Amino acid sequence: MARGFLRVYRTYNYVDKNPVIDKVRTLVQGEGLIRKLKIVHEISGVATATLDNWFNGTTRNPQHGTIAAVITSLGYHEEFVKDKEIDIDKEREIAAAWFEKQEKIRAKAPPARTNGHRKARSKKR
Repeated sequence: MARGFLRVYRTYNYVDKNPVIDKVRTLVQGEGLIRKLKIVHEISGVATATLDNWFNGTTRNPQHGTIAAVITSLGYHEEFVKDKEIDIDKEREIAAAWFEKQEKIRAKAPPARTNGHRKARSKKR
């Protein structure tokens, strides 16, 4: 995303880590494998370092494919359940107002820090 902003969604947000990490941790614990991440790696193909970063490290938003690999290897499946009816026109109005507010916030924000990952600049001689 431009200028290093954290991606924020109107209808899905979290403060620290994506809640799916806690859901997967609960599944892994329920299978008795939370201290045996090597086994989870063996059956899912997801690196133990990745799993450790989800549960104990700095990963905030894991990729869907790696989440799916872990849960399906443990015998679970993903399911989407509609829990409310929505008025599309009303949602579009709310979303437009939300995006406008986000743009104002971004315009006022200081430039994002780069954590030292800047492109090397060539020196003219």
